[in-house]
Amino acid sequence: MQRAAPQEFDRVLSSMCTQPHPAAREAAARFLATNPGDPATYQAVAALEDDALASLGEITGLSSPYGYIASGGTEANIQAIRAARNHARDDDPNVVAPESVHFSFQKAADVLGVELRTVPVDADYRANVDAVSEAVDDHTILVAGVAGTTEFGRVDPIPELTTIAHDVGATMHVDAAWGGFVLPFTDHEWSFAHAPIDSMTIDPHKFGQAVVPAGGLLFRERELLDALAVDTPYLESTSQATLTGTRSGAGVASAAAAMRELWPDGYREVYERQQANAEWLYDELVARGYDGVEPELPLVAAPIPDAEFESLRDLGWRISRTASDELRVVCMPHVSRESLRAFLADLDDVGSGPARN
Repeated sequence: MQRAAPQEFDRVLSSMCTQPHPAAREAAARFLATNPGDPATYQAVAALEDDALASLGEITGLSSPYGYIASGGTEANIQAIRAARNHARDDDPNVVAPESVHFSFQKAADVLGVELRTVPVDADYRANVDAVSEAVDDHTILVAGVAGTTEFGRVDPIPELTTIAHDVGATMHVDAAWGGFVLPFTDHEWSFAHAPIDSMTIDPHKFGQAVVPAGGLLFRERELLDALAVDTPYLESTSQATLTGTRSGAGVASAAAAMRELWPDGYREVYERQQANAEWLYDELVARGYDGVEPELPLVAAPIPDAEFESLRDLGWRISRTASDELRVVCMPHVSRESLRAFLADLDDVGSGPARN
């Protein structure tokens, strides 16, 4: 049997994961057999998780963060809703979020028995504040905003959404799974430093350049984390607030190592390079007649004809579409200007722009 090889990244333009930093790879290999789900037994990796949380707190403007390194944004979002549900103890709970919210919220609503109310976005793909205000009620346990949407890279009006949430006694959750490692170098108001938000999802295995899986869940107050805890009588640790129980020591160690190596200057350099790449790609697509969505973060969306999209996939480009059918290119750390030039050359070969439709 031929030995399987990992995915090459040179033509991957749709993924929000990337090649991990060398320090993250090395740390992951050293902690492959450890389980941070039992921190009293695996104390070395537990200490690294404390380091990782402290780094995430610094990145997100929270001096004393509570939380843990999760498997990714889906787990973190589910757990944020679960914490809000357990804390509220409402008999008919609902969650209000913009329609741009990640599909993990649909999973959370199904698993947790919570009503999910999605509301429209505005003309610039951000949460419509008036629509959110109309959707909340006395049974709303959580309002969600996105800081770096998966389809258009937009940042919702987090301070305004936080006010709406707290006015009805709900918690405010920010999904910064993708955007959290680039937003510190922008002027956006998105973090614990900008509004009294209660919880946040932020993934080191995306722009943080940790190995997969390494997500992050942060709480401002311990009581929300404690709302997740269950007793674990057969472990050395006496309680556990995580969802999966056994977790990846490799992910925890790699997250700590990547942030130690890259925060802040390394992340700033990557953001500036990839934002420039996104803006360059957008300009090139517009010059060819494609009606693109101007990139606010390193993500470009533009409608292209179906035949051209499928031809590019046949040529090996790993690309995807938004729900409204735009081509979606995510300028992750592995995406180079050279690869984008090659992509455009292939686009030129397979079609002549929107006029062909």
